[in-house]
Amino acid sequence: MKNFSSKFHPYSHQHTQESQNQETRKQKETIEEEEEERARCEWDFSLSTIVSSSNNNNTASISDALGVIEFDQTNSIIATDHARARDYYICTPAKLSSFRWKPRSDGRVLGSGDYDGVVMEYNLERRIPIFERDEHGGRRVWSVDYSHCDPTMGASGSDDGTMQMWDTRSESGECVATVQPSVRRSAVCCVEFNPFGGPIVAIGCADRKVYGYDLRMMADPVFVLDGHRKTVTYIKFLDNATLVSASIDGCLKLWNSDNSNVIRTYHGHVNNRNFVGLSVWRNGGLLGCGSENNKVFVYDKRWSEPVWVHESSSPIMGKDRRGSGFVSSVCWRQVGEDQCTLVTGGSDGILQVFRGKRKTRTG
Repeated sequence: MKNFSSKFHPYSHQHTQESQNQETRKQKETIEEEEEERARCEWDFSLSTIVSSSNNNNTASISDALGVIEFDQTNSIIATDHARARDYYICTPAKLSSFRWKPRSDGRVLGSGDYDGVVMEYNLERRIPIFERDEHGGRRVWSVDYSHCDPTMGASGSDDGTMQMWDTRSESGECVATVQPSVRRSAVCCVEFNPFGGPIVAIGCADRKVYGYDLRMMADPVFVLDGHRKTVTYIKFLDNATLVSASIDGCLKLWNSDNSNVIRTYHGHVNNRNFVGLSVWRNGGLLGCGSENNKVFVYDKRWSEPVWVHESSSPIMGKDRRGSGFVSSVCWRQVGEDQCTLVTGGSDGILQVFRGKRKTRTG
């Protein structure tokens, strides 16, 4: 009679293996939590400057809201939309929804899109428009951008459900290409050319998706990023193949455009209705966005939780009015590695400048 008591027991071995796997997962989670905590402590941010609206009333109107902030190519000049400018300004026929500094123009030309569906270029030295086109049927233009390979080529995304590319060398603003990403003509809310010189233009739509088109053949998208639950409001290139998107579903997402997979989802800020801004600081791997609880959030691209949060207050609203407005725009200055600058704008018309400094590592 054979004795099987000393033989191999599959269940016992399986149980031991599962216990080891659980222990390994716990150790990995502990390491990740420790690394994330170090990331939270990696930066010191402080408020450096407040630029107040010239409105002396104690209440902010809807026209005070700052929807766009952009540094020029030298990272020394800021342009923003404002109902009451203080120094240098250009009057526009309609409220601006987007603008971009034109590459290779030495900071002299600014392109814009407005609520009346008009795309214009302005010569800042002469303070006059030098280019105008109205091909979106009067529907609001949400976003404009320029190709970094050929700055004479621009693109605009609109409520009419199209992204149109145009040639600024043509007086009539000749339309080079038109794409309609969504079958239902969902609004195109954001457009960005690859700033690293690649042939890709990315488009974020109200149908909750991000589309990527190759400029050399635009019949069909080369990638579709599908994962948000609501309208995609912003899309930014972090590097040549990695993009960050924002949505009014209250989260940011990091994508690998090569395989259309989500790398990470960021959550903590509040965003259910408004455009609250999105900006990426590529040198430091930081993401910045606003929030509808009047706070500015900074995420490290490596972690899903914010590494810094600041609740905004202003001379107009005062401390007792915190939380009654929202941070509506953000922009990183694209210089440095151990020091950074983040500019934010609020629904109260206040610009705030924050300085960040990487802490000296010890041990």
